[in-house]
Order: sequence, then C-alpha cells, then structure tokens
Amino acid sequence: MIRGVVINKKLLNPGERVVFSTRTHIKALALPALILLVVAGVSGYLASVPSSDTKHKNAFYIAIAVVAGVLILWFCVRPFLNWLTATYTVTDRRLTTHQGVLSRTGHDIQLSRISDVSYEKGILDRILGCGTLIIKDASELGVRLPDVPGVEEKQRILSELLFQDSQRDAGA
Repeated sequence: MIRGVVINKKLLNPGERVVFSTRTHIKALALPALILLVVAGVSGYLASVPSSDTKHKNAFYIAIAVVAGVLILWFCVRPFLNWLTATYTVTDRRLTTHQGVLSRTGHDIQLSRISDVSYEKGILDRILGCGTLIIKDASELGVRLPDVPGVEEKQRILSELLFQDSQRDAGA
C-alpha cells in the first residue's frame, strides 16, 4: 500500500513497488516559521517607526526590505525547500533517500544488506508522533533518518519486509 509522498517512477527499477514513502515530520519547519514571524514583526515595527528625516526614509525602507528578504530566504525558504525535496522511500527491494534542491543526492540500501532496524523517540517526538529511524546495514555504519512521521509503524513495516526477505532467501 503506497502512503505518503509519491516519488518519481523513474527512480524505481522494473517490477519494484513502493511500500511507503515519506519526508521528515512537519516539526522541522517549526523554527523557520517562528523566524518568519519574528522577522516580519520586527520589519513591520521598524517600517512603522516615525522619522523626521524624509530624505533617507526610502533608503531605510529599502534596507529593511533587503535585510528581511535575505533573512527569510536563508532561514525560512531554504529549510522549507530542503524539507520539501527530501524523501525517505522503502520499496520491496531497498531503502532509498533523496534530497537536494539544485543538486540532488540519493542513497540506497538493499533490504538484504539491512541487519537491524530500530527507532528513538524523545519526549517531543512522542507528543508529535515522530522519531528517528535507525537502520544498520552489513557494514554496521547504518543510516539515521531523523523526524520520521509514524516511526513505530515504519519500523514495524520495514522489519516485516526484512523478515519476508530472509524467508525468501532461506527458501531459495
């Protein structure tokens, strides 16, 4: 059953099916949203401050707009685009991660190479229903996928896939 983010079909091998695909939890955007509110508030306040110097008033408004624009682009738009373009996908053959706005990077781990799947949840993660999915492969280096929504369910599904994969290998 495909749930969550839909990935580009060109990234799949022939006959491969998506089990689940997701991106990090929306909590990753909480700080950028707070920064956006603060920058907008401070900019609005500074633009409303009365000034007797009408000659430099336009330059002051332009400076406020430029500084606010740069702060919003760097601390709000950039994290949003990173969140929007980063995906974690599990297929019936592999775990794949993709991220990047201008240049894309991807990482694949074949299910047969995964030796352990676990998760961690802090207090905020428990409240928000997310956590860190920890996947160890044959090299024991593994991959940490932070802020995975429904991390317990994803861990259970991935463990079941690994069990099915090991049963298939044992029968072959």
